[in-house]
Amino acid sequence: MVLALDVHYKDDASAKSVGILFNWNDVQPKEILIEYVRETEEYIPGEFYKRELPCLLKTIERVNLADLQGIVIDGYIYINNEKGFGLGGHLWQTLNKQIPIIGVAKNFYHGNTKTVQQIYRGESKKPLYISSVGIDLELASNLIEQMKGEFRIPDLLKQLDVITKQE
Repeated sequence: MVLALDVHYKDDASAKSVGILFNWNDVQPKEILIEYVRETEEYIPGEFYKRELPCLLKTIERVNLADLQGIVIDGYIYINNEKGFGLGGHLWQTLNKQIPIIGVAKNFYHGNTKTVQQIYRGESKKPLYISSVGIDLELASNLIEQMKGEFRIPDLLKQLDVITKQE
């Protein structure tokens, strides 16, 4: 199984953390996990992981890590070309480097060009930016590229985004 995670923040400093469990060739999630976090850390540029990581871990607590082939996050593994950890790297380290993490970012991050592979899905002219730790970057990129869906964002990741933002 694979766990994809996303977090949506509300104006009152609370958050909704959502995870979906699936296999790479699935069209629908096997299970949807939703956790609410009453208070989150303030956003600090360059230290986003301090805000997001506790929310992700609250959802991960509900999963047997031994059942996971990997975790997919909305974001980057590294924040620079020197492999300084971003959210995905901090998550990998927190999980004792046992679970491969794949970052799928929708936007280019200027300080990080060497640790990212761009993929184009469907007929989109705008790439997704894939990064990974604990799994080969080319393999990670191929797995995301081959997920179901004919548009830029794989169907399951789009579903995750929608669920995360729903009230």
